[in-house]
Amino acid sequence: MLTSRTFLKRTRAGAVMKVVREHYLREDIACGAAACEQCGQQPGEPRLEAQPGGAASSLCPAPHYLLPDTNVLLHQIDILEDPVITNVIVLQTVLQEVRKRSAPVYKRIRDVIASPEKHFYSFTNEHHRETYIEQEQGETANDRNDKAIRVAAKWYDEHLKKINNEETIQVILLTNDRNNKEKAVEEGLTAYTCEEYIKSLIANPDLVDRLACVSDEGKEIESGRIIFSEHLPLSKLQQGIKSGIYFQGTFRANRDNYLEATVWIHGDTEENKELKSSVSKNMLRPSGRVVGIIKRNWRPFCGMLSKSQIKEARRHLFTPADRRIPRIRIETRQSSALEGQRIIVAIDGWPRNSRYPNGHFVKNLGTAGDKETETEVLLLEHDVPHQAFSQAVLSFLPKMPWSITEEDMKFREDLRYLCVCSVDPPGCTDIDDALHCRELENGNLEVGVHIADVSHFIRPGNALDQESAKRGTTVYLCEKRIDMVPELLSSNLCSLRSNVDRFAFSCIWEMNHNAEILKTRFTKSVINSKASLTYAEAQMRIDSSSMKDDITTSLRGLNKLAKILKKRRIDNGALTLSSPEVRFHIDSETHDPIDLQTKELKETNSMVEEFMLLANISVAKKIHEEFSEYALLRKHPAPPPSNYDILVKAAKSKNLEIKTDSAKALADTLDKAESPDFPYLNTLLRILATRCMMQAVYFCSGMDNDFHHYGLASPIYTHFTSPIRRYADIIVHRLLAVAIQADSTYPELTDKHKLADLCKNLNYRHKMAQYAQRASVAFHTQLFFKNKGVVNEEAYILFVRKNAIVVLIPKYGLEGTVFFEEKDKPKPNINYNDEVPSLTVEKTTFYTFDKVKVNIMLDASNIQHQKIRMALVEPKILGSDVPNQTTELSTNSEPEKKKKKLKK
Repeated sequence: MLTSRTFLKRTRAGAVMKVVREHYLREDIACGAAACEQCGQQPGEPRLEAQPGGAASSLCPAPHYLLPDTNVLLHQIDILEDPVITNVIVLQTVLQEVRKRSAPVYKRIRDVIASPEKHFYSFTNEHHRETYIEQEQGETANDRNDKAIRVAAKWYDEHLKKINNEETIQVILLTNDRNNKEKAVEEGLTAYTCEEYIKSLIANPDLVDRLACVSDEGKEIESGRIIFSEHLPLSKLQQGIKSGIYFQGTFRANRDNYLEATVWIHGDTEENKELKSSVSKNMLRPSGRVVGIIKRNWRPFCGMLSKSQIKEARRHLFTPADRRIPRIRIETRQSSALEGQRIIVAIDGWPRNSRYPNGHFVKNLGTAGDKETETEVLLLEHDVPHQAFSQAVLSFLPKMPWSITEEDMKFREDLRYLCVCSVDPPGCTDIDDALHCRELENGNLEVGVHIADVSHFIRPGNALDQESAKRGTTVYLCEKRIDMVPELLSSNLCSLRSNVDRFAFSCIWEMNHNAEILKTRFTKSVINSKASLTYAEAQMRIDSSSMKDDITTSLRGLNKLAKILKKRRIDNGALTLSSPEVRFHIDSETHDPIDLQTKELKETNSMVEEFMLLANISVAKKIHEEFSEYALLRKHPAPPPSNYDILVKAAKSKNLEIKTDSAKALADTLDKAESPDFPYLNTLLRILATRCMMQAVYFCSGMDNDFHHYGLASPIYTHFTSPIRRYADIIVHRLLAVAIQADSTYPELTDKHKLADLCKNLNYRHKMAQYAQRASVAFHTQLFFKNKGVVNEEAYILFVRKNAIVVLIPKYGLEGTVFFEEKDKPKPNINYNDEVPSLTVEKTTFYTFDKVKVNIMLDASNIQHQKIRMALVEPKILGSDVPNQTTELSTNSEPEKKKKKLKK
């Protein structure tokens, strides 16, 4: 049967157009009940159990299926995911509404439907002849959908009665909409609120704790004094945005101070420019206030329960680990069991008459302080996808044993004869690049960078590709690695290990002995690496006077060219910055950190880096030539001049001049900024310069016109050299493969809007990975100092604040703040000078880069937020009892991982 549907759609330009679509109705859509012989159930289809068991309900003791409406699905997804809840009918009407209103919930319910043991069945009621209904004149879309849900529930009730069973299976409509429930009961349906049904599950009283705290129709019950002013309605917000009165943007709270936040305005309209120009010149940024929220980004939060002091109380406060999030009020009967545990809580709403948002308990992660628990917390808090790869994803991996076929070689060059080798950190298993250098008959040199051909194994659009795109990057923690792709690829088939044949994507240059590129070509290839070396092993070969084998000769040629390439880059204005990086030595049995040491970089680190940078630049040029609108590139914006103030002032205090007119001026003056009496000064200046930089980001070439990479002083750049651990590189490989006719294109590859959305996710995932890595280092640093007592070390002052100094301890790569004021303590005499900059406490003056001595100790008094504290030892401040201790630990060191390319 054919009918038609008419609806209005808004175009990208803002125009409204009428759309008429054909709508097919069928009679052969199965109900999903395993006992039903009328419907043509397909073998292997997800289905409802013939005799549903599950939890026993006092409201409905008989076998039954559940049919939730949209609000229940949106707000009570934590309940529906619980193993106790089975045999649920999910209507197409409900799924479509959920998809529009919450992509995360939609993804979660699709995963539940795909789980065979849950027995959730997706029923396409909008295409079933007996359950589809038209929207009546004057009827709202919401009322029409509510009616469609009731019609489907009634059809199921009548349909299931026809099944020849001893007991009739009931259908229970779950709805939190009072009006919808009343109408359902009037129509003879069995309907309960979600809370009524969950409280009726006799054997599962703890499930009540997971109920979302929402009242009828999702509105909070308001009573008492109003604390927060009401936000503007959406209609007024949209009108104000259109007229330029209001600006729409993304709110981002400061990670270090929840009282500060920025709003990144969407787009770069003329109105935005007028706003900026109207601001006082004394202000660095315009300021404003939030008048409304268009879309919330609430997520489950990790933290600990702050148990109420009232005996047998059920209402308690939850303190999130993320200090930007306020405490959340929850109800639970398990408060005694949850004390001292890391738990997950979800926010349900925030009434304007309450100081705290309302939420509900989701999950117990484990004991606070336990390594596995804390690792789980930091992954969840930084939104790092870390679940095991699903069977759907693993099904797209190649079958083992794997071997190269004749078909594979059709578009590949056989380069197994070349003396290729890899150079990596010790213990590296995800080897994604290898190199070779040889002299040609004409006297020139052939240099090749060979990158693992991950895109051969990950084809566009399948579950493996979607999961890799979602993860975006491999995350390296101190003790573990969260892979972007399954281990069969990351540590085996795509890892360019020695003495095995592997697929590669090769970038090959013909150079003269002055490292000038004469020819460049790209080819898909097969290589056989002749050696997998560490940086130290490669350096030993280069330095050895007795070794003259092919591998060593190749390495010496590469190293010689790399030095020329590096000098040329720096002469062109590329920056050489610095950050203190340390490496943990982990006990093999306890997995506790037992030692810390500063990483030592060798010539071979720089050698590999130079050729990776060169390959990335060469590939960027090629894909932009072929796909001017669709190239995935990476840029590094130039910092605004005000970013350099702290660096310029700090250098001036040491009688040094730092010029910031251009990257080259900065690089040149940094090279000259040295002091014979203070050898570490140049390193400190480069560390400070790093803090002035902007974040490098991925972008689509057709959506931007500024391609410049400031740090590398390159007009164009991309990421090509690490496809095992970065999804951006996989897209770049696909673009390059199409450019050289080694593979075919597909629609999403040449859709710049979809590519821009992908870049947005990749930028987010990379940023969260960095935060997670730093959090892992901070946690392991706490473990390292746990049994050390008080440690005395030399430190340098990086910054002076109005009431504190920020110090860096090079030995440990630690950064901490030593405060000179403390609440409820006598305040010392403090004078802050912003121009020098300096801080005088009593009679002692502290300048940037001064050397001091500090005591380092772990403060474990607060199990929720353990801290490394630092107390100033030298110089001693006389005349007052100054508290001088930190409240927070920071570190710029990163876990040991494969890091052969500079993070630009």
